[in-house]
Amino acid sequence: MMKKKVAVLFGGCSTEYSVSLQSAYALISHLNKDKYEAILIGITRQGTWFRYRGSLEKIKNDTWFTDESCVSAMISPSREVQGIIEFCDDKVERVHIDVVFPIIHGKNGEDGTLQGLLELAGIPFVGCNTLSSALCMDKGLAHLVAQGAGVKVAPFLVVRKYDDFQQKLKETEQLKYPLFVKPAKAGSSFGITKIINKDQLIDALQLAFTYDDKVVIEEAVEGFEVGCAVLGNGELIMGALDEIELQKGFFDYKEKYTLETSKIHIPARISSKKTKEMKETAATLYRALECRGLARVDMFLTPKGEIFFNEINTIPGFTSHSRYPSMLSHTGLAFEEIIDQLIGLVTEDENNRTY
Repeated sequence: MMKKKVAVLFGGCSTEYSVSLQSAYALISHLNKDKYEAILIGITRQGTWFRYRGSLEKIKNDTWFTDESCVSAMISPSREVQGIIEFCDDKVERVHIDVVFPIIHGKNGEDGTLQGLLELAGIPFVGCNTLSSALCMDKGLAHLVAQGAGVKVAPFLVVRKYDDFQQKLKETEQLKYPLFVKPAKAGSSFGITKIINKDQLIDALQLAFTYDDKVVIEEAVEGFEVGCAVLGNGELIMGALDEIELQKGFFDYKEKYTLETSKIHIPARISSKKTKEMKETAATLYRALECRGLARVDMFLTPKGEIFFNEINTIPGFTSHSRYPSMLSHTGLAFEEIIDQLIGLVTEDENNRTY
């Protein structure tokens, strides 16, 4: 049987570049070599694309782009190619791609931009389509969709750079402190500040605006965060729920990748009845936001047992110890099987996609 050519896209112009390298390292290491031929496409922090044929360790150590195997490459927007174009010395070569597995987190990877290119090129890919990726990445729009689906969201308002700041500051008086001030379209908690009074608001907005031109201000939800890994298109596999236990502050970038003062419990320490309800809520959100393939749905559970929507990550962290594969491992799915299923879902999805 012919091996499928799977292009793994990693790196990217994103604050989550380093996370992408670790996810790519784990993904490529666990790719079934008997079934798939990995075509590695790296994107530097500056946005330069390379076909990479070097060792995986150089990806992990972020020295991959210095390797002599790197040649300039790009996704061809022409459907006639359905693949990549390599620029080798004075030669131009076409390489057909069966499936793209994008493992670029955050801006320019998880926000619909890359998915739009792949849809334009007619290349099948793992994960959510352009619309879903863009909606899930934008916290303000995702909140509106969640509300429309009947899921509770914390009271919030949106501020854009061109808005009347004095008017917006007046509107925040309707919100109860503490508040979270977040860039609307940034991942891994970059640019997020938790504030306890209005004196901190301007500084928090200025920080958030360094990451995005749109900011969400929302009330903090009393309780704790619960995540749910979802895999599938029509029929969904729901992973075990996980629970974030915080000692202080919030689950910021440092805590997410060091767990210095926090713990992740799998499964979450909640009743079987509430577990079922939260999984049903995650499925509702997944479908409302048109997700395909995979996503991690993050929610809050309050002391009163109320479920609030937090966010959806359409390309969650993908190392062997990341939350998404860890939750699915509790259902009996090994890391290699998760990858295999995700690539298999692309074929199923292609029968229903229109480009």
